[in-house]
Amino acid sequence: MPILPSAIKKLKSDRRRERENSIVKLAYKQAVKLARSKKSASALTKAFRALDRAAKKKVIHKNKASRLKSRLARNARPNG
Repeated sequence: MPILPSAIKKLKSDRRRERENSIVKLAYKQAVKLARSKKSASALTKAFRALDRAAKKKVIHKNKASRLKSRLARNARPNG
């Protein structure tokens, strides 16, 4: 366990950030999974929003969000 006051504060902030990031990460993963299985416009919109939010909060890289959005859009098309 940390002994210095600054290390204690850092540990607290790291744990809080980890909790917040895991919520955002879980949300985008569930949304992407739903969009892949449903292939509907509303599911695609929710997945895009979740990916954009995760990229904005720097949980994932913006290029990863863009790549996932591109693949979801390509798979949602009628011709696949």
